[in-house]
Amino acid sequence: MPYAPLLTDPEIDEGLRKLPDWERDGGWIVRTIRCPTFPTAIELVDRVADAAEEANHHPDIAISWRNVTFRLTTKASGGLTTRDLAMAGTIDRLAADLPGAANR
Repeated sequence: MPYAPLLTDPEIDEGLRKLPDWERDGGWIVRTIRCPTFPTAIELVDRVADAAEEANHHPDIAISWRNVTFRLTTKASGGLTTRDLAMAGTIDRLAADLPGAANR
């Protein structure tokens, strides 16, 4: 797959306005979700893993008890692309489907 073009700062800002639970951290976007239980956190990770495989775009994921942190960048492009914004939207939808999942 060819590299996705990098987004400009204004394009990133516009994308993040549509993803209010995400924050920019340099060349990454990041969101931490608190789940009601550890098994729910693992279920969220499983759902995101399936979606990531389907999209062939994989977030960095850290689990700390009930908290799951997702970090997105397009490594092959060296920064943020539309693929990251799309995966962030997918993660938001998957989290919204799990009762009790909320921002930390």
